[in-house]
Amino acid sequence: MGGRRTKSQQTTANGPVDLGLQDLVNGLEDELFIIDREYRVKFANLAMVQKLGGQVGIPVGRLCYEVFEARRSPCSSPLWLCPLNKVLQSGKTTVIVHPRYPLNSDIASNEHVRIIMHPLRDSRGNINAIAELRRDVTAEREMEHQILRRHHHLHALSRISTATSGIRKLEGILNVCLDIALEAVNGEIGGILLLDEQTQKLYYRVYRGLSAKYAGDMKIDVGQGVAGRVAKAGEPVLLEDISKDPRVAHPDLISTEGLKGFASVPLKAKDKVVGVMNMASHLPGRFTEDDLYLLNSMGCQIGAAIEQARLYERLANAARRYRVLLQHALTAQEDERKRIARELHDETSQAITSLTLSLQAIIVMIEMKGIADSDLMERLRATHAYTVRAGNEIVKLMKELRPTLLDELGMPTAIHRYAKDTLQAQGISISAEFIGTDQRLSPEIEVTLFRVAQGLIGNILKHSGAKNASINLACNAAKCVLQIEDDGKGFEVSKLTRVDPSGRGAGLFTIKERVKLAGGICNIDSRPGHGTKVTVNIPLPADVAVEKDKGPNSR
Repeated sequence: MGGRRTKSQQTTANGPVDLGLQDLVNGLEDELFIIDREYRVKFANLAMVQKLGGQVGIPVGRLCYEVFEARRSPCSSPLWLCPLNKVLQSGKTTVIVHPRYPLNSDIASNEHVRIIMHPLRDSRGNINAIAELRRDVTAEREMEHQILRRHHHLHALSRISTATSGIRKLEGILNVCLDIALEAVNGEIGGILLLDEQTQKLYYRVYRGLSAKYAGDMKIDVGQGVAGRVAKAGEPVLLEDISKDPRVAHPDLISTEGLKGFASVPLKAKDKVVGVMNMASHLPGRFTEDDLYLLNSMGCQIGAAIEQARLYERLANAARRYRVLLQHALTAQEDERKRIARELHDETSQAITSLTLSLQAIIVMIEMKGIADSDLMERLRATHAYTVRAGNEIVKLMKELRPTLLDELGMPTAIHRYAKDTLQAQGISISAEFIGTDQRLSPEIEVTLFRVAQGLIGNILKHSGAKNASINLACNAAKCVLQIEDDGKGFEVSKLTRVDPSGRGAGLFTIKERVKLAGGICNIDSRPGHGTKVTVNIPLPADVAVEKDKGPNSR
C-alpha cells in the first residue's frame, strides 16, 4: 500500500490504525471508538458504524455526543454524566452502566449499555485520547434482575417457613405471615380472610392499612366478589383497579377505602382452600405479575401453616378435655375409694368383728360348760380363724383404698408404713429418707404422691424380684421429688411405653398420667439386670409454698 491510507483506514491520536488491528476490532461484536480530549471521534469500529447505520469513516473527526447521542453538548444530567474528564484526570479505566436513550429522545428505553472508558497514552506517557467500548447488557441485566427476584422470592418463602415453624397459635401465624407478605411486595395494605366451612363465608382475621369497619363489614360468600371467586376457583387474581371491576362484592366499601391496585391469592392446604390473602394499594397497577407469583407461592405455605395450627389447636383441645376427664375420673375414683373404705369400716368390718367376738364367746362358753364335742369345737375354731383372717383382709383392703395414716399422720408416714407392710412382709428390705416434709401439703398433692408411691411399691412386689428397695422424698417451697429404687431384674423402658392388650404397662401409664396431671415429670431409669429407679418431680403451687411457710396451724 506504499504508506498510503485507503478510504477504509482510520486514524487514532497516535497515527493510522494498523490494518491488522483494524480487522481485529472490526470483528468485535461490541461497539468501539476512540475520542480525543475534545470529544472528537478518531476511530470507530464496524459495529459502531453499523449501529449508526452509516459507512466506515463517517464518524471520524466529528463530536461523539453529536454523532452517537444527537446532543449539542457533552452528556450530563438528567441522562448521565460523561466520564471523559474523570478518566483524563485520574488516568484510570472507568466503567458505567446506564439505560440506552434513543436518538433525539430524553426517554430511556428498556435496554442497558455498559461503557468502559480507557485512557490512551502517547510515547511520552501523556493521555491524548480515550478508547470507549460499549456493550449491550440488557440480557445480562434482565438475568440479574431475575436472579435477584428469585432470591427475593426464596428469601421471603424461607422467612415464612422459619416464622411459622416456631409458632403454634393461629393468630400469631397469620400476623407474622401477613407482615412478611406485605414487606415482600413493598405493600402497606392487606389482609387475610379465613373460610368458615359451615357458613361458606370469608371473614377478615388479620389486616393492615384497612379500617375496622371495612374489615368487619367485608363478609364474602364463596363465589361472590373477587376474593370469593379466588376461594372458589383456587386461582390468584391481579387487578389494575379494583374500584372499576364489576365483580366486587361491596363496591361502596372499596370506594370508601380508596382501593385501586389489587392482588388476591388463595391459601391452600393439600389443594383445599382455607382462606384468601388480599393485597391492595391506593395506586392503580401497583402490583405486577411477579408480585402475584410470589404471593401465590406464599399462599401455599400460609395455607399449610393455617391447617397445621388448626390441627395443633384441635389436639390441644383434645388434650385439655382428656386431662379434665382424667381428673374427674381420678377424683371419682378417690371418692369411691373413700366410700367403699367407709362402708367396709362402718358395716363389713364391724360385722366381721362382731362375728369373731361371738364365735370366741361361744368357744369359751362350750369349754366352760364342758361339752365334749371335739368335732364341733374344731369347726368353731376353724370358723373363728377364718373370720379373723377375713377381718385382717378387710383392714388391709381399707388401707389400700384409703389409709387412715394419710389423713391422720400425713403422706411421709403413710408411704413409709405402706412400704413396710407391703414389702417387708415379703422379705424385701426397705429404707426410707424424707427431707423437708414436716409441713402438710395440699390434699391433692399428698394423694398424688401417695398413689404414685403405692403403684411403684406394688410394681416392686409383683414384677421386680428385688431384695432391697429405697424411698427418698425431698420437698422444698417449689417442688417435691420422690425417688423409688430397687435392685430387681429391671426391664427395657423403650419396650414398655404403652399399655398392651394384656394390660402390661397399665400401672406405669397410670402413674405417668397422674404425675402429668399434677404438672410434674416422671422419669424411669431401668435396664435388664440393673434394677429400676423412678424419679417423680411435682411442682408446688405458690399458695402451697406459702401455706408451708405459715406453719402447721395455717390449715
